[in-house]
Amino acid sequence: MSQYIFEQCDISLFYENQNQVISAIEKAFQVHLTARGQRISIVGDGNHPELISLFTDMENYLGQRPDAKPEELESFVRIRREAPQMSLSEILNDSSIVPNSRKAIYPKSLNQKLYVHTIEQSDIVFSIGPAGTGKTYIAMAVAIKYLLEKTINKIVLTRPAVEAGESLGYLPGDLQAKIDPYLRPLYDALFDIIPTDLANRLIERGQVEVAPLAYMRGRTLNDAFLILDEAQNSTSEQMKMFLTRIGFRSKAIVTGDITQIDLPIQKKSGLVEAKEILQGIEGIRFIHFTEKDVVRHAIVQEVIKAYQRHEESIDRNRE
Repeated sequence: MSQYIFEQCDISLFYENQNQVISAIEKAFQVHLTARGQRISIVGDGNHPELISLFTDMENYLGQRPDAKPEELESFVRIRREAPQMSLSEILNDSSIVPNSRKAIYPKSLNQKLYVHTIEQSDIVFSIGPAGTGKTYIAMAVAIKYLLEKTINKIVLTRPAVEAGESLGYLPGDLQAKIDPYLRPLYDALFDIIPTDLANRLIERGQVEVAPLAYMRGRTLNDAFLILDEAQNSTSEQMKMFLTRIGFRSKAIVTGDITQIDLPIQKKSGLVEAKEILQGIEGIRFIHFTEKDVVRHAIVQEVIKAYQRHEESIDRNRE
């Protein structure tokens, strides 16, 4: 165990809101913090010099975001733990991700900023969390930015065509017409981010491709940005197939909500399995969103919380 003291900060900033910030720091860095006067005593295994920059940056952050909520400060701590190289100016940056977008698109939470940073720094990023947290939309925005900047040549958007309690066969039309409803959310995001004429041109040129996951088999994609959406409904075999499509100078983003799996009970979700077996591989990162990151109508947060409480109650009753 080691102990050292940090004195150059306003202690009161860290002890507001029922010590949530202090608790977040202790949990993230596995240390114990004690404040006396204007001094913070840090006790833990090994040295933690990164905490010094954390305290300093948090002071500066609060200087520019004096109305920051406890949840936002907890996210700040998480960013400093998971991406210590991320600069304060990058965290504070509110510029649009896509310069030519229909509207300004920027991360609306610190976790979303960490997401953008992680995408830029990693080859494969798994984004896991509830609906409305911007998992797919932010990934789409970064992909379009890369395409317009000619960093990549192609965007491939894909989803597993898994029905939620209904069969594809009941839908009218040919195979494409049956599949289109499952891919529509990807088109919606694309057309929301960039002007319609530009989106149509990119699709016509083949620079943006939207296809069911099954159509990815046998391909190798170089200079591409791949996004697998609703990945909780991919099987283990499909997930492995998708991840092995990645060619040179390509990135892959996998998004999903493991609380909304529509696969048959006997089938294990490829996203759940990937979360178990791919941790710790260099170039692969996992970003976890919570209801605090929901950027839809405020009622969505309450719906997610209610379902979480219900599921936790069921789990306790089973024990």
